[in-house]
Amino acid sequence: MMSIFIMFGKYSPEAIQKISKERTLKVLEIVKKQGGEVKSMYALMGAYDLIMVANFETMKEALRASVAITRATGISFSTLPAMPVEEFDALVDKN
Repeated sequence: MMSIFIMFGKYSPEAIQKISKERTLKVLEIVKKQGGEVKSMYALMGAYDLIMVANFETMKEALRASVAITRATGISFSTLPAMPVEEFDALVDKN
């Protein structure tokens, strides 16, 4: 079963200079190569520059993808596991 991961990205000064559609496609390719699937990506204004929602089978795959993307693009990622609120509620329900 695939797990959801939220990946927050921050551009380095060098990464900003290389923004392109081709680099976005490369990120999608890296995620797929690591066994993942990108569900959505958004540009942000604030503490982070990007957010990507991706599915991976394991934490190891998510970690490998995060590191591979950083190496290939210069964009650093904070990668966090996530779950639907309904699943969370069921896990913590005391009844």
